[in-house]
Amino acid sequence: MGTSRQYTRSNEIIARDDALITGAMKYRLYPFSVARANGVYLWDFDGNEYLDFMAVGGAIAAGHGHPKIHQAIRSALDDGIAHPLVCYNHKPAVDLAERLVEFLPGDFDKKVWYGVSGSDAMDFLAKVIPIASGRPRLISFSGAFHGMTIGSGGISGHAALSKPIPNGHITKVPFPNPNQCSWGPCDRTGCSLKCLDFIKNEVLSALSPPEETAAIFAEIVQSDSGEIIPPDNYFPALEELCTSHGIWLILDEIKTGLGRTGKLFAFEKYGIRPDALAIAKPLGGGLPLSAVVARSEIFDADLYTAYTLGGSPLACISALALLDVIENEQLVANSEKMGKYLVSKLKTLADTENIIEEVRGEGLLIGVELKCDKNFVSDPSELARELARRCFENGLILLSFGNVIEMTPALIINEDEIDRAVNIFAKSIRELSLES
Repeated sequence: MGTSRQYTRSNEIIARDDALITGAMKYRLYPFSVARANGVYLWDFDGNEYLDFMAVGGAIAAGHGHPKIHQAIRSALDDGIAHPLVCYNHKPAVDLAERLVEFLPGDFDKKVWYGVSGSDAMDFLAKVIPIASGRPRLISFSGAFHGMTIGSGGISGHAALSKPIPNGHITKVPFPNPNQCSWGPCDRTGCSLKCLDFIKNEVLSALSPPEETAAIFAEIVQSDSGEIIPPDNYFPALEELCTSHGIWLILDEIKTGLGRTGKLFAFEKYGIRPDALAIAKPLGGGLPLSAVVARSEIFDADLYTAYTLGGSPLACISALALLDVIENEQLVANSEKMGKYLVSKLKTLADTENIIEEVRGEGLLIGVELKCDKNFVSDPSELARELARRCFENGLILLSFGNVIEMTPALIINEDEIDRAVNIFAKSIRELSLES
């Protein structure tokens, strides 16, 4: 570690955390204990400053401590609003629902369901869709990370969720991955759609008949599998297939929604119209809140699923303030612009650093895929973890998934902050190279 950094107080907190909080809820790459945050910066208990390129897994869209969001929360606290939506209504939830239904395109009636996390939003959809449709089967994608509950984990196809017994009524199909296509030819500008033919000719004909299949669940970008971006022609063709069989298309925009990919929602890039949309991570402006926006008939199902604090007034007020900030400060446009700038800087770095296999991303959802050569450890996943640790020691907070370094800074990021982050990233790579 850098000699100028001290970790005495932070290490005390970390030791207490190790003793008291289960590892079942931890994904820790380095010993960091956050004391305060502002904008795109974090500080630990010893006063060390870090540039935050994780933003709580993309959940902090407007940066830490945005004054307009904080003011909205303070005003709500002063009013003492803390009522459960499940027992009686409150205006913030209705106001927010009026804005959320505008995000789902299509000339049909829409309604909103509220929860507290992305997992419970996808769990709700996994339960309600078969009941609402009268069809018992679902289709989802390998590599998808939809959540940590039994229902959301059942429709997921991620290695981290492989231990729970899968649900027999859910069929997993390959995601269109241009880098690891089983059929080909495939790249991001176009696909042979043989993977879609597999769904049409194999899955729907033998494993999950159309008349029994209620929905296909999908992430537009599989972020936790390494920022896997599908070919441009895939989702329009998938929507057409769903429409032809009366199958609902359910999109998980828990991480990609509200500007992360340079669009308000990632599906907008493809001009498609989902039947239901799950929104979470950034929605509450830092407070726990999730929402499902869907066709009204989906919510007409005979199913009661409510959470005591789902759609709480405080979280809804914070969400309304966040939506105002995103719109008024043009954060979606900034995400697109700064994302392109960050990718260009990283690709320039890749020209000189052999361990970088590829830089890819949409907006400020960016992955740097690593590879190993004779100068580094043989496992690229371990290399990614070690690089994330070294970046932390140099003052940059980010995550790795497998052999991919993920960068998801807040949408308020600017060029100077990106320059600083890329310089730290480059420095960390070169330090590892010198030590190998």
